[in-house]
Amino acid sequence: MDIINTTLNFLPHSNPLPLFFAVYLILYTVAYFIIFRKWVPKLRPEASSCVISLAHGTPAVLLASAAILSDPARDFHSPNTPFQSLVLDYSIAYFLMDLLHYLIFYPTDVLFIGHHLATLFVFLTCRYVVYHGAFAILVLLVLAEVTSLCQNVWTLACARRSDVKFAAKVYDLLSPPFYGLYSVVRGFFGPYFVYRMFAFYLSGAADSVIPKWVWISWVVVVFMAISVSILWILNRWIEFFSERKNNVVADKKVR
Repeated sequence: MDIINTTLNFLPHSNPLPLFFAVYLILYTVAYFIIFRKWVPKLRPEASSCVISLAHGTPAVLLASAAILSDPARDFHSPNTPFQSLVLDYSIAYFLMDLLHYLIFYPTDVLFIGHHLATLFVFLTCRYVVYHGAFAILVLLVLAEVTSLCQNVWTLACARRSDVKFAAKVYDLLSPPFYGLYSVVRGFFGPYFVYRMFAFYLSGAADSVIPKWVWISWVVVVFMAISVSILWILNRWIEFFSERKNNVVADKKVR
């Protein structure tokens, strides 16, 4: 805790956002030019994106959880603490870097670019416009990133499963538990928390510190993100059972 307090005392004099962004940029560059240099060019950008996502996801969950629990006055409209602001900057830097990745390598991927822009809008307005509501945003961050480790390992395995047997085994082994965890988090806990968030803001309890246009924008963005996530995992389950069915049919033909 002493190290955290020392760091936080330094923050008001130096915004950590540029530093965080530089770290993500270095990680991405190292991943692209060194770690995955032998991968085919088509896969290197996605794999490098996974590296910075790994660097963001689980640490963000731990930091956000600690920032939430360390605030005794936490509520949907409570002022942001310095620790919470630090976590917001950490995530803003990641989404800026990953947005740059998409703009360079996948400029036609409107869905992900739009997702990142909308997410940045939520984080930036909370951090630099209203200075309140970090509790709600960080809980949503935890729910969004708690599956990050599984998802990135799954993504890397998926990218190489056609030519690497070990990757295929990891993909097959990881898919069911990953899909299950993702379904529970995005299909139940996410919508439930958004409902509580919406009900609180709709009551007008936060209108004095968070303008209506801000919290309405937050709710709309989060609702759309969760909806897309549910559709994504639904498609994964359909593919999963379709592949299983095809494998069973293939086995019967071999016999």
